[in-house]
Amino acid sequence: MSHKLPSTSAPVLQMDSLAPELKVRDWIRGEPLASFQPGKLYILEFCGTWCEACEGAMLNLIELQETYKDSGVEVVTAAAHESAASAGEAQAHLDAWLAQFKKLNFRVGLGDTGTMDTLWMEPSFSVEIPQAFVIDRDGYITFIGHPDDLPDVLPQVLGGTWRTSAQANAAERERIAENEPKAAKEALKKQIKDKIAAAEEIEDWKTARAAIEEGVALDPNSLFFRHTHVHLLLHKMHDMQIGLPMLCKFVRDAINTNYEYMLQLAFGLLFDPAYDYSKFPSVERFAMGKELSEHILAQSRLNDDYDKVCSYEMVAAYYHASGNKDRAIELLEVALKLLDGPDPDMDGLKEGFLPHLLQTLANYEGEEVCYGDVFVVPRTNVSSGATPKAEQENPAERGAFE
Repeated sequence: MSHKLPSTSAPVLQMDSLAPELKVRDWIRGEPLASFQPGKLYILEFCGTWCEACEGAMLNLIELQETYKDSGVEVVTAAAHESAASAGEAQAHLDAWLAQFKKLNFRVGLGDTGTMDTLWMEPSFSVEIPQAFVIDRDGYITFIGHPDDLPDVLPQVLGGTWRTSAQANAAERERIAENEPKAAKEALKKQIKDKIAAAEEIEDWKTARAAIEEGVALDPNSLFFRHTHVHLLLHKMHDMQIGLPMLCKFVRDAINTNYEYMLQLAFGLLFDPAYDYSKFPSVERFAMGKELSEHILAQSRLNDDYDKVCSYEMVAAYYHASGNKDRAIELLEVALKLLDGPDPDMDGLKEGFLPHLLQTLANYEGEEVCYGDVFVVPRTNVSSGATPKAEQENPAERGAFE
């Protein structure tokens, strides 16, 4: 993701800074919270549906909330970096992701307007998530750092010994020294992204390509620049000679790292129905799709029904596009049965995935699909579907690939 370095006039957020405003677009879980209330201690955590480390952080926060609920501690989570075609789609992704946390006991807000970044992440030199801020009973920030540190820090904060401790001051100095150079680099990356966006707006692909390549040179491991580079070459400039080898490497790196979000992006480059594949070499496309699909279906993480539904719906697009209609329909029907399972925590996932899954199934079967009182008719001239997670043309940077 991208976070610019604060301007010289902007206050830097650190320990003992007054907490900024809390501005999310909508509260997805829990009662709305307009502002931090005096007398309560808040933990504000930034998370993301695409962030693998955030799942563990959420589970730990659930335990912390339960442990300290009688001490006036309230956990608040902000999903501030959701990339989606619309606000409704972003909320559907978040609802589906939250369904896996069976004992969720704190507020979750969707803050995808950029305001929370501007108020919190950027002024504190925070460049990665999950990131936690502890706000004391007087409304001042007393800790900024990784949620994993909270079990050690929180008792000291509650006991009134943390802020004046040598440990706190040393941790804060180390955090700023480590993250300030990263924030400066993020500021340069944001400038480049702005140039890319401006060039794409007027379909100046040559200028966009030059800006993307500037970004790749600055940060060769950036998932955003790599994905945008391949996307531009293949789906805007139709330069197969240069773009296809880059896509092959992107797919190979996704498989080797087994990074879930990168796997989804690679799959989207190959089977997103928004793209025109008429100029794409079908042999190479389906060979990469086969390898990706087999890898995704073989993962041990598919022990989780949430992951199964996401993966089955996505991989079905490969089988349908490659001519194996029966296998595509089979995967969608299995996904549908999982959504209909006895686990009540699948209800949120069902709300996010069911409409798209039913429409895709109707398109593949070429006839009406009935689900309870819902009847979905096939749409004509619609190519194979892709899971909503993969339908992001220009996603923000993710996790370790920033």
